[in-house]
Amino acid sequence: MGKRDLIKYCSLFLAFPATVVAQNCEKPNVLLIYADDLGYGDLECYGASNVSTPNVNLLASNGLRFTNAHAVASTSTPSRYALLTGEYPWRREGTDVAAGDAAMIISPDRYTVADVFKEAGYKTAAFGKWHLGLGAESGKQDWNRPIEPALSDIGFDYSYIMAATADRVPCLFIENGSVANYDASAPIYVSYKKNFEGEPTGRDNPELLYNLKHSHGHDMSIVNGIGRIGFMKGGGSALWKDKNIADSITEHAVRFIERSKGEPFFIYFATNDIHVPRFPHERFRGVTGMGHRGDAIAQFDWCVGRLLETLSKEGLLENTLIIVTSDNGPVVDDGYADDAESLLNGHDPMGGLRGGKYSCFEAGTRVPFILHWPTIIKENRVVDALLSQIDFLDVMAAILDVEVKRNETDGTECEIDTWLGRNGKGRAFAVGMAANHTLSLIMRNAKYIEPKGGPHIVPWGPKIETGYSLEPQLYLRINGEYDETENVAPDAPELVGAMSSLLQYIKNNVGFYMNL
Repeated sequence: MGKRDLIKYCSLFLAFPATVVAQNCEKPNVLLIYADDLGYGDLECYGASNVSTPNVNLLASNGLRFTNAHAVASTSTPSRYALLTGEYPWRREGTDVAAGDAAMIISPDRYTVADVFKEAGYKTAAFGKWHLGLGAESGKQDWNRPIEPALSDIGFDYSYIMAATADRVPCLFIENGSVANYDASAPIYVSYKKNFEGEPTGRDNPELLYNLKHSHGHDMSIVNGIGRIGFMKGGGSALWKDKNIADSITEHAVRFIERSKGEPFFIYFATNDIHVPRFPHERFRGVTGMGHRGDAIAQFDWCVGRLLETLSKEGLLENTLIIVTSDNGPVVDDGYADDAESLLNGHDPMGGLRGGKYSCFEAGTRVPFILHWPTIIKENRVVDALLSQIDFLDVMAAILDVEVKRNETDGTECEIDTWLGRNGKGRAFAVGMAANHTLSLIMRNAKYIEPKGGPHIVPWGPKIETGYSLEPQLYLRINGEYDETENVAPDAPELVGAMSSLLQYIKNNVGFYMNL
């Protein structure tokens, strides 16, 4: 089939609607394992050869492994906002990568996936990286007192979270809205405007960076011999130890499972492992030969295994729906001198895709996505259907038979059949957002990137193509892959016009979804 025939073939997918009827299922426990910066090529079951991920492999070999699944954005905060609310992040101000002292980005009056589970009678919990803000006003939190609003105000019964993310202060766990293990002898102060008098920084005191040095940025306050973004004073014994972050969030999740085995539960388990600063525990050091980044992937797999072991021990594994996915694509050098680039040894975090974290090319939003539910999914399968994390809330609501107001989310319950492997049709389109808010419209046989302009390479350090351009871009899907090496937009003005119009319509209409 020639280029023009493919363009004509792609155009057909804009014209013929169809429907998928959701089917209710027995209510399971639900465990969402949300990795951070885990690339499409970072797992063994997705083709990685330098790192062993036996626990994730086990889920894939007994479940569904999706090869065209997308996060909603190529950065953390907007992806997480979209996943938990079912709303595209560009619809709400303040959903860009959040500072560590950002106010709560999800408003307490916003309906969330945790609310869905609460309506269905579930216990709900969140563990690990949050990065969606806390408190009522940015920069005004008193970290020495209970913080309001917190996760209990958006549907979570229990939470043990990192205040933001590991490269940003405050470097504290927040348990149910208060600093965990609070140390009254070391009051906590946080600022993203100026340093506190007498406090060392990575920029001025590089000799104190005894664990990791920065390659770019990350040269403000020093915690555990690692420079961070933002300024912080105090914390004492409440400060986390980076090497213990994975252990801490995992063991808290394990205890929640053990306490909750008598009633259904939903767990949002958001790891930090592959995000910088990468500083895995000693027992994982050297296991991959790829330095801290590779070893952090092995540590992530251990976390998965520990949760599986607990579910099995408690007799819950058979009817627990487990999803493993990532918030965005990978980045190698993201600000710390951890030899991640020099130690790749042929490993390709992008899995052959173009771009990466921050980018509007495929590696920015295409992520691993594995679904395991033995009660329903009886055989493993590789699924090529187009899938978007925007549907998480609506699909969970469909499984639990909870009604969602159709004009309040951008997802659709119609995708339940694809998520559960009943058909391989998938979405008619997915929308991805890059770091500068350039939007991409990904369809089954073509991908359109809107013209917006910007630097061709991420300007602050990572060696990643952004995909930004002042010209419209159109890439065709050939032999199962979007060919982002040849922009065919000049040869297909009608298709470009149609996809541009569709994207504009999606921007302006909450709840619009056309399932073709």
